[in-house]
Amino acid sequence: MEMIWMSLLLLCLLLVLLAGGLWVAFSLTAIGCIALYFFSGIPVGDSLSTAFYSASVSWDLAALPMFIWMGEVLFRSRLSEEMFRGISPWVGKVPGKLLHTNIIGCGIFAAISGSSAATAATIGKMSIPELTKRGYNKNQILGTLAGSATLGLLIPPSIILIVYGVATEQSIARLFVAGILPGLMLMFLFAGYVMIWSLMNPSGVPVGEAESFSFKEKVQRSRPLIPVMLLIVGVIGSIYAGLASPTESAAIGVALAHLLSWKSGSLNWNTFSNGLMGTVKTSSMIAFILVGAHFLTTAMGFTGIPRELAAWIDTLGLSPYMLLMALTLFFILLGCFLDGISVVVLTTSVILPMVEAAGIDPLWFGIYLVIVVEMSQITPPVGFNLFVIQGLTGENILRIAWAALPYFLLILSGVILITLFPAIVTYLPSKMGN
Repeated sequence: MEMIWMSLLLLCLLLVLLAGGLWVAFSLTAIGCIALYFFSGIPVGDSLSTAFYSASVSWDLAALPMFIWMGEVLFRSRLSEEMFRGISPWVGKVPGKLLHTNIIGCGIFAAISGSSAATAATIGKMSIPELTKRGYNKNQILGTLAGSATLGLLIPPSIILIVYGVATEQSIARLFVAGILPGLMLMFLFAGYVMIWSLMNPSGVPVGEAESFSFKEKVQRSRPLIPVMLLIVGVIGSIYAGLASPTESAAIGVALAHLLSWKSGSLNWNTFSNGLMGTVKTSSMIAFILVGAHFLTTAMGFTGIPRELAAWIDTLGLSPYMLLMALTLFFILLGCFLDGISVVVLTTSVILPMVEAAGIDPLWFGIYLVIVVEMSQITPPVGFNLFVIQGLTGENILRIAWAALPYFLLILSGVILITLFPAIVTYLPSKMGN
């Protein structure tokens, strides 16, 4: 019981530091130093230097800046301009019509950027003015964008999956492959909801504005998207087939992204330097957080807190389903105040031992965790997607949150589905070679 109070004290101190505006990486490091100094006999300086070095030399971490750079390059290309034009001919006759461009567009861009906020910003700049001008229901415009942009966290190559893989020493390649079917499942759930909603609320979808295209015309209008789709399939396919590691695939992806940007006429010194600087800033932020989290994990191991917490949870006699239910509520609450990467690095060192003790596959748990973190992207007060969309539209953030509520519930139903049918996550990784 003493360990429980110790962990609560450290958690309160961490929340105080975060609320005071101290950077997440420094907050994690500070708590690790306090834990070692007061609750163990391990020298703080030796442990700090060892943890910082071991966290910084991870080969798997090299994939992180590469995938971020690939997303930055394509983000600054003409892809966003071509996205709406390429997708709209295929959905004009489907119930919900052009609302599906938000879902499909976010799904495609999620596989490029790996970032939820970047997906919301890129697709929103294009779709919000166009759909508003055509007379679509405003709540559905906002809701489909907010919900679908969360796919940036799940559909590979996902930045947060790399973070989870590094933090828990799981295979990043298997995590990427494990995220494919759940990502597609959520896209189908979103599209199905839009179709049902549009049939029940026909006034929310313009009548007679869909254009008719032959199959050849549809392909011609979608032609600019084909190289990008081939890039995505090539990067993920090479990992799945065992032809390349995530880091090697990321390096090839960066080179091909620059080639596509150059061929489209978007590549110049300004876009190149801005993309490189954006990559450095984002990668440095995440790397600092990971280093701080690794040190905190080391410190927690020396204090014995994770082991004691796992033993305490075990005494409660919770079934795996009850444990997951409690963790889902915990992660949703935590996600109301922290971004997704911070949630992952803050919790894995303490949560993972009790998860493994309950017999839950860490690979499956990684996908579960990312999907639950997706939900926090559209929950106030710190739902990043809500802030991005508010910046694009000027709408009240509570209205955006209300519009995103159905998609929050759909993501929650996705969590239930992968819990009841774990093969949705584990099937593809099980087919990969060793």
